[in-house]
Amino acid sequence: MKEVLGCIRRCDKDFGLIQAGDTVCVGVSGGKDSLLLLYAMALYRRFCPNKYNLVAATLHMGREPFDLAPVQALCDQLEVPYVVKHTQIAQIVFEERKEQNPCSLCAKMRRGALIDLCREMGANKLALGHHRDDALETLLLSMLYEGRIHTFHPKTFLSRSGITQIRPMAYLPEKHIIHMAAELKLPVVKSPCPANGFTCRETMKELLDHICKTIPNARELMLSALQNEAQYGLWNHDK
Repeated sequence: MKEVLGCIRRCDKDFGLIQAGDTVCVGVSGGKDSLLLLYAMALYRRFCPNKYNLVAATLHMGREPFDLAPVQALCDQLEVPYVVKHTQIAQIVFEERKEQNPCSLCAKMRRGALIDLCREMGANKLALGHHRDDALETLLLSMLYEGRIHTFHPKTFLSRSGITQIRPMAYLPEKHIIHMAAELKLPVVKSPCPANGFTCRETMKELLDHICKTIPNARELMLSALQNEAQYGLWNHDK
């Protein structure tokens, strides 16, 4: 966990993710990323210079099976209040709208529902489990599918809701998440989404793997480009 917590501490320091008195809601999908973030944020409470409260929330997308009992047990172990909200997002996206490219609409609907949950739980920060490789894949997606240089930011204030969205694992390589999820035996819940593993993001993941076969340190160099505030400004610290 030393590497995980070190990356979170550095990201917090660089972007001011957590302020004293914050209530941080971890959005728990049931996947390895969000479960490790939950576990790490529970540990980070012990030595974070700014003391904060921690809660967790999961959106039930309306597809079965989706057994969240092990996630509830983990939250109980970590002493983190946990709420599950049932939604019809899957029905709307896949049955009513019949989206050919469902990820964008699904992501918007999930974010809106999570923001509502944050308000209900008294949280002013929403923490998501995106990691370094997610940021790089998003950069490639934006360049190759949208013709722009863009990726998500580690900290974003959502002005309409008053909620600040944070990504404490933005510096953390996915390989460390895979290792720690297995080491800690986190209760990963298999995604019931029919599009899981068949998206453009999965194509970008394969492309990034291919690039790294030729340029082994490509991920580190791409992260450095994101951090190069003076030249590119993608991850400006004042956002």
